[in-house]
Amino acid sequence: MNNEEQIIQKLNSIETMLLEQTLLKKEVLNFSEACHYLAVSQSHLYKLTSSKQVPHFCPQGKKLYFNRQELDEWLQRNKNVTTDFIEKAATDYILKNKHK
Repeated sequence: MNNEEQIIQKLNSIETMLLEQTLLKKEVLNFSEACHYLAVSQSHLYKLTSSKQVPHFCPQGKKLYFNRQELDEWLQRNKNVTTDFIEKAATDYILKNKHK
């Protein structure tokens, strides 16, 4: 790999990092930004929006927009808890309800 290729590769890496930082600062994302933010294909995001599985806005009936905070909450739904957490919760429940 020559110097020019290394420079181009590093510039592409910097561009990607800047895009990611910009996405983290924006409250409202357009469709392509939301695809990048969620790391999903456009067709998959269209499927999620058409089936109303992901929160989105369509103010003029054509373009889709997404609230980044709502996307974060959507991503974190259906949390899988660890067995340690379940065991601790069971133990706490038994200790609290021991006298009933």
